[in-house]
Amino acid sequence: MTSPSDDVGTPVSVKIRERIVASRKRFNANDNIADFLEPGDLASLLDEVEAKMQGVLDSLVIDTVNDHNTDNTARRVAKMYLNEVFRGRYEHAPKITEFPNAEHLNELMIVGPITVRSACSHHFCPVIGQIWIGVLPNEHTNVIGLSKYARLAEWVMGRPQIQEEAVVQLADLIQEKTQPDGLAIVMEASHYCMSWRGVKDMDSKMINSVMRGVFLKDPNLRREFLALLPKKG
Repeated sequence: MTSPSDDVGTPVSVKIRERIVASRKRFNANDNIADFLEPGDLASLLDEVEAKMQGVLDSLVIDTVNDHNTDNTARRVAKMYLNEVFRGRYEHAPKITEFPNAEHLNELMIVGPITVRSACSHHFCPVIGQIWIGVLPNEHTNVIGLSKYARLAEWVMGRPQIQEEAVVQLADLIQEKTQPDGLAIVMEASHYCMSWRGVKDMDSKMINSVMRGVFLKDPNLRREFLALLPKKG
């Protein structure tokens, strides 16, 4: 995959952006752009982000030359963003082995709590919380291992996210992978953009849910799922 700016002097971020634009795809904060990366791009991007992060530290008037605490901060922050907290943007989805529903299971199954970590795309402050996933399979549903739900959640949350959009993205992904009769997801999270800055409310949390299929149509099933979740205190 090449782009008009594939020359030595062009920043790798520009090359990646041009590939995405040429494909008429978007690259919002919570999008995955792994399809547009070429071998070596992430290493080059790491160097580029480090250089720009150093500029941020310089503009904050932090003496990174004489301050031993910030001597290598720009590199550490670049690695944190690309290789850890935002890796869900730059890596393909984890490989998930799917099995046929040989026993024709059709009872409610709940997975959770799955601890998830992300960052608010408004301020890049941490979002830390838990997710519960309810699945009502049918005879055609693909069965995946319990740990795979956590891997999919980690991949979706490993980007700058808005909680409402993150839960929908995860629901779409699980729906595509498993094709159940019903899917329900509840997420409860603390947002550091509220507790660390702004109103500085340490106790506030956000809870939201997505209901698909029979969970949306059958209030009794929905109540059963919600009743089985641990009481949130």
